[in-house]
Amino acid sequence: MERIVYVGLDVHADTIAVATAEDGRNGEVRFHGVIEHSADSVLRLTKRLAATGAWPAFCYEAGPCGYGLHRLLKKLGFDCAVVSPAMIPRRAGDRIKTDRRDAEMLARLWRAGELTPIWTPDEEQEAMRDLIRTRKQALEALKIAKQQLMSFLLRHGLRYNRPTYWTKIHWRWLNELRRFRYPHQQLAFEELKRAIHQIDERIRTLDRAIEDAVKPWRFAPVVDALRTLRGVNTTIAATRAAEIGDIARFTNPRQLMAWLGLVPSEHSSGSTTRRGRITRTGNALARTMMVEASWSYRHPPRERHPHLKRSQHLPQEIRDIGWKAQMRLCKRYRDLSKTGKPQPRVLTAIARELAGFIWDIARRVPIPA
Repeated sequence: MERIVYVGLDVHADTIAVATAEDGRNGEVRFHGVIEHSADSVLRLTKRLAATGAWPAFCYEAGPCGYGLHRLLKKLGFDCAVVSPAMIPRRAGDRIKTDRRDAEMLARLWRAGELTPIWTPDEEQEAMRDLIRTRKQALEALKIAKQQLMSFLLRHGLRYNRPTYWTKIHWRWLNELRRFRYPHQQLAFEELKRAIHQIDERIRTLDRAIEDAVKPWRFAPVVDALRTLRGVNTTIAATRAAEIGDIARFTNPRQLMAWLGLVPSEHSSGSTTRRGRITRTGNALARTMMVEASWSYRHPPRERHPHLKRSQHLPQEIRDIGWKAQMRLCKRYRDLSKTGKPQPRVLTAIARELAGFIWDIARRVPIPA
């Protein structure tokens, strides 16, 4: 059996700090130095490590540099794990952080089996993530643009006297405003409106792009099946498939709920049990989409024509799960609301149970290799 050397990589945009931990409980942990973050430098590193007669097993933290290094090492035939920074054990008394220490810590923990690799997407999956996250950024920009416009009106004492904003009536009121004393104030107002229209058009373009990108995607059957759930359109289903990936890696729905960060935190000791707010670990965008979909369950269960039309070609067992989810979650929403629980807590509970139905549907849909 080949001797294994565990390699910790502290990855930055231009450099990579490298440390190794020899196999065995008392194996030496050594800092190898800093190399350039390039394919040639990584190739030379693998040759140097393999020349010692050991088989290198690499790991590094997930970060802004993406998964290019992981794919390169896999292509060269080496094992490489990408670990979540939030799941790395930290010493409470450690107040010194350097690239060398980080690389040595990764190598040591990787040897001890204390690091859990995350699921890494392929290039097609990452391309879909990029498209969906660009749409999320556009939505955030739209929110900011609307806030800027409303703040501008508030500074000038102009208030809309109806309860709902950004409707046709609200836009008619905005378009008829001609109450600014100076022409350049009117110009500033028009530019703020124009920015909102431009971002709206950008979001519509991205929505159409997502619709087109889903069709040839290997997760398209999963996206199609998830749309049988109430409150789940193509964009939300594609977001879940892109961010979660292969749901088959979760052996039960509780694992998916924990990965989404929708389970309560806990701080118990002895006979005392304390549970707090949700952990919020895992993927924030996927969790946000779960909560967004849970809003639709505040209404009584029903199957409207658009929902029936998009799910009529699906197997009966998939449609039955969608209807079962409606019956349970709508009742759950009413029951929790009657107890006086705050609405955010109710929506979180619905989102947590909705994750279980998503797991049940996704595991029944075969994904092409």
